[in-house]
Amino acid sequence: MSELHELCQFPNRPITSEYLTQLKYFLKEGIPATYTLEEAINYELGKEDEELSSTTTPLHLICRSLPKDLTEEESKVVQEMIEELFSWGAGWNLIDDKGLTPGDILFDNGFRDSPFYQIIVDAGVRAELLLRKINDGDYEFLSEDEGGDIQISQEEELLRKQIEEQSQQEESEEPQKQEEVEEVEEKTEVPELVDDKVEQLKQEFINDPAGTQSTFLNTKLIYKDGALITDQQDGVMMDWENEIMSKSCDTIFKSTFEKETPEEDLEEINVLNIGFGMGIIDTMIQAKNPTHHYICEAHPDVLTKLEEDGWFTKPNVTVLKGRWQDTLPELLTKGIFFNGIYYDTFSEHYTDMLDLFDLIVGLLKPSGIFSFFNGLGADRQIIYDVYKKIAEIDLNNYGLKITFEELETPKLTLKEFDNNDESIWNGIKRPYWRCQTYYHPEIRFY
Repeated sequence: MSELHELCQFPNRPITSEYLTQLKYFLKEGIPATYTLEEAINYELGKEDEELSSTTTPLHLICRSLPKDLTEEESKVVQEMIEELFSWGAGWNLIDDKGLTPGDILFDNGFRDSPFYQIIVDAGVRAELLLRKINDGDYEFLSEDEGGDIQISQEEELLRKQIEEQSQQEESEEPQKQEEVEEVEEKTEVPELVDDKVEQLKQEFINDPAGTQSTFLNTKLIYKDGALITDQQDGVMMDWENEIMSKSCDTIFKSTFEKETPEEDLEEINVLNIGFGMGIIDTMIQAKNPTHHYICEAHPDVLTKLEEDGWFTKPNVTVLKGRWQDTLPELLTKGIFFNGIYYDTFSEHYTDMLDLFDLIVGLLKPSGIFSFFNGLGADRQIIYDVYKKIAEIDLNNYGLKITFEELETPKLTLKEFDNNDESIWNGIKRPYWRCQTYYHPEIRFY
């Protein structure tokens, strides 16, 4: 173990500014902020070339070693240490030898409401927004070891991150109703096998119904046991979401009961749901008897279910067959506007939602409300919290204000119940929800 790693475990109390001074010294002397405990151990054993199985960084050690009885002065020192590590390139979402990120450790140890957790959330937000800017702007990077220019696409960044995570944990947990966008740590030395792994992962991604929409739309879906699943056992929708759907339905009708709503917005009550799935929210919408109820659905098996259950013949229902990217622009040209819009699709990601926002601002009535199934990064609490802030920032750029109401979700969705016979994920290939609290979004114009 290096002196840096020992320092970050706070061997002595009180935690004074001397800790920060020593940390700055080590970093200025050239020790990377991402220098892992595993690298230090391999160095001591003379195994520097051995592939790392995990990445336990100084930030992980700080989060593991935080005393519960910190004084105000000690807390300030720790905050400054964390900020200093980030200023030198510490990774907010690297995985340690227990499969945890620094934020996971803080959450598990009861520090979720602490300034330390918030610093990591803010670092995650900065990293993800910067990564998006880099990819959108097609910036060029100089490789330190080769001295050449490297064009980095978003797909390549994601695949590289997946490779890193594959070597850090045996089982990768991918979110299915949202995109888990993670910060990319560029390695100065890339093994020759990386290109083969990238190609392999690229093909796996393309062939994965949860990763690629075209694959999903050609995948057989099965309705069974209160769930809609793929023939590969991916959970598309499940009835544990009923409470969320009920709250979401009430939300998108909310403005129709508010005194401030302009009369012209109430002449017709129009509602749009994007993604029928099991029809949970659409059944709830019908119970409220809107003037017009639009359902956008692309999957042929779900469209068959819609037809079998008589949705095409309901007098106030219009089924838009096809992807929303293809069907919703026509509503704009026809001047059809909505009191409420809900979005819940499968195999689409946050980048798709950004495209959807372009249409939402044109389709909502001035008093209208938009909501969506908020599963953004919901397999880890820290990523869920990061995307809560990112969504807020992005929607604000559209002149939309998002507020969140916290809802408790079934405990049997949590990882600690996976070995329980009553786990919600029994028979499901990959859980798409792992958080204790659901952030229910309500979005409207300022």
